Amino acid sequence: MNPVNVQRGDGPVVLGVPHSGTYVPADVFDRLTPLGQSLADADWHVDRLYDGLLPGGTMVKANFHRYVVDANRDPSGASLYPDQNTTGLVPMTDFDGHALWCDPPDEEEIESRRISWHATYHAALRAELARVKAKHGVAVLYDCHSIRSQAPYLFEGTLPDFNIGTNNGATCDPALERAVSEACQQARDYSMIVNGRFRGGWTTREYGRPSTGVHAIQMELAQSTYLRTEALPFEYDEVKAGRVRIHLAVVLETIERAACQLRGRS
Repeated sequence: MNPVNVQRGDGPVVLGVPHSGTYVPADVFDRLTPLGQSLADADWHVDRLYDGLLPGGTMVKANFHRYVVDANRDPSGASLYPDQNTTGLVPMTDFDGHALWCDPPDEEEIESRRISWHATYHAALRAELARVKAKHGVAVLYDCHSIRSQAPYLFEGTLPDFNIGTNNGATCDPALERAVSEACQQARDYSMIVNGRFRGGWTTREYGRPSTGVHAIQMELAQSTYLRTEALPFEYDEVKAGRVRIHLAVVLETIERAACQLRGRS
């Protein structure tokens, strides 16, 4: 299994997809609990949801499941949200706080997985961002995520539909954050928030360096916006997805325009 797929485009926007993969090596799968073997915490069908929305966009997709190793966590194992419940580099619990492993991996195995999977994904992502920046003078990483709209272990209440994360404005130019926010506000019948519960994961924080010409923004979608149900089998809903894809296309086109303006100012 190739850890990562790259669909290369010639525009300034790179879409990162770290969590829609479902591959788990057999020896790892056998050590998961029956609950863990459901693989429920994937960002189901996110690659399909964004496919074809931005002509010229590049997509970098991790094919492995986040239970193998989480491609959007700090490789050191440091928590992204120290004061809140979260999951680690190799999650020990699911999004409800339930144990995932009959035989948990030790530190040596976690490091081996990091090298084999996490590092491989990020090597591909770094290479595409460098290629895009060399071509355009600027690069924008749009990190694609989704999660079920209710997960009490992680957050209270119901999550807004569009959750924009820039680590409180640190990972992209203010004009880019503002443009994406305005595009989401124009999506009728959908709710949105900027830097709420999800301010941007490790990927957004690691690559978003506006002073170097690389900007990053995370979009965490509530899965209720495009799935038939937010439980197994997490079936893709063509009608729901079709509606939200219209707005996501606007968001991506807005980012591409903003990237051109940022290049002109650099």
